[in-house]
Amino acid sequence: MKTTGNTILIAGGTSGIGLALARRFHEAGNKVIVAGRRRHRLDEITAAHGIEGELLDITDEASIRGLFETVTAKHPDLNAVIAMAGIMEPEQVLDPGSLDIAERTIETNLLGPIRLVHTFAPFLTRQPDAAILTVTSGLAYVPLAATPTYSATKAAMHSFTESLREQLRGTSVQVIEIAPPLVRTSLMGEGTDNDNAMPLDEFTAEVMGLLESEPDAAQVLVERVKPLRYAEADGTYEKVFAMLAGR
Repeated sequence: MKTTGNTILIAGGTSGIGLALARRFHEAGNKVIVAGRRRHRLDEITAAHGIEGELLDITDEASIRGLFETVTAKHPDLNAVIAMAGIMEPEQVLDPGSLDIAERTIETNLLGPIRLVHTFAPFLTRQPDAAILTVTSGLAYVPLAATPTYSATKAAMHSFTESLREQLRGTSVQVIEIAPPLVRTSLMGEGTDNDNAMPLDEFTAEVMGLLESEPDAAQVLVERVKPLRYAEADGTYEKVFAMLAGR
């Protein structure tokens, strides 16, 4: 994927990794549109960074279709879509409320991005140079027991991305998976001061560097996610799983 001269839609780009990447792409010379649920937050981003904002509820199929119609009408040169939206909440299977968390997580993290891809992919194939980027997690490869459905949705998105790449082989659309490690964001309400997490600016800088230096890469893997990504191959899966589980 080229890192400049694109028109990029970032679904779920109003905070955390999504917003940080939006700013990086904007500064690199791309037209960036972020989409999210909160109009006031979109307006703040536009005022602060000059990045266009559009409303989106990733759990609502009609909202995704409305976003498609709006963005493609305004930006017929749209050539990249990044599916960022996601929630991460702890679950205990024996707690009655956990099933609701699991269902909302699947709707947001899995069905939402899949619907987004189905909606935008045919349009992108008509562009001479296009890309779809999905965002999974190191937890797609070694799950965190405290967030079983989140980890499962990220594993499912990895699998979906692999199949999507094969189905779009021979088209103009490059399919890229970004798999972050634990990054200092507000995901799961932990705040931005977790010393065990990778600083957000360091993560996005490394991602942009990898996209620039490896434009044909199928996966974007910063160094700090590789112990998770390759745990199975390295024979360290059980050790890493137990460490994540806190035992």
